[in-house]
Amino acid sequence: MTDSKRLSVVIITQNEEEKIEQAILSCRPFADDIVVVDGGSTDGTVLIAKRLGCSVYLNPWPGYAKQRIFGADQAPSNWIFFIDSDEEVSEELQKSLLGWKNEPENEVKAYTVYRIGDFLGKWMPKGEHLVRLYKKDEVRMKDVLVHEGPDVDPAAVPCLDGTLWHHGYRSIQDHVQRFNKYTDLEARKDYDRRKSFSLMRLLFRPPAKLIYTLFVRKMITKGIAGFSVAFFWMYYEFLKEIKLYELYGREKKREKPVYVIESEKRPV
Repeated sequence: MTDSKRLSVVIITQNEEEKIEQAILSCRPFADDIVVVDGGSTDGTVLIAKRLGCSVYLNPWPGYAKQRIFGADQAPSNWIFFIDSDEEVSEELQKSLLGWKNEPENEVKAYTVYRIGDFLGKWMPKGEHLVRLYKKDEVRMKDVLVHEGPDVDPAAVPCLDGTLWHHGYRSIQDHVQRFNKYTDLEARKDYDRRKSFSLMRLLFRPPAKLIYTLFVRKMITKGIAGFSVAFFWMYYEFLKEIKLYELYGREKKREKPVYVIESEKRPV
């Protein structure tokens, strides 16, 4: 195995003591080292990561992308595999990564994995392909507020066999809070890019997302859990657009009107 095929796992954390051990242990079979970057946990997350032999760095939370970039910069290996603290690498994906490490180096600079999430105790019927393995000297993380990832088109790179299990569901309350946070970031990202508010998007994207999620992603086959996921994503689309509208409304309020006072005409 050449040095170029050594692999660092990078995990960013914040108050994840219930899930971080599972994530770390699932990476041990293929990782040459595991870097954990903690944004300021007040629970046992850091102690667990240190106990499991990870290299732990404390970095006050700068945002998702910047935290992942920081973690990759600390990693000793050129190849980076990153997961979230509530994810777990399946045995098949572990074997794929071990097999990949023993292959000769080629021109491929990134790979996707197939991730499936859970909700209300059920695994969803369809997942998504995400770029999670990349060469940090050739690919950089997109520095965006939300939905960050290596700057590579997922459709243009190979996919590793196996599944990345996403244990993302904690409670309805947590789900609502996270959707609220993510739509704040989505709206801010669009606002910073000066993307205009669209009444058409507000009216038509939410129901289109509902139909797509129910029938194309086959959430309708998962009963109450599937219907809940579909309605959450409809709600997500609505919130994202109406929050963009709100940001532009605040901008207009900050603009002070200019009053032109004509000077009085005086008789000569």
